[in-house]
Amino acid sequence: MEILESINWAVIAPLIFIQGILLIFAIIDWAKAEDTNGPKWLWFFVIIFVNIIGPVAYFLFGRKRS
Repeated sequence: MEILESINWAVIAPLIFIQGILLIFAIIDWAKAEDTNGPKWLWFFVIIFVNIIGPVAYFLFGRKRS
């Protein structure tokens, strides 16, 4: 428990919040997309398991342009 007490939550909390928002928006956009660059199932795992970089990578590279 000493580790949790030593963390500066004023810095970490906004990062956790941003990660959650990015994750939610990426999953919603992924679910609505009919087609993606690459296999759709692969982008799901990238979004879920690659933390902040996964949703950003999906928005930059995974979405097909209209």
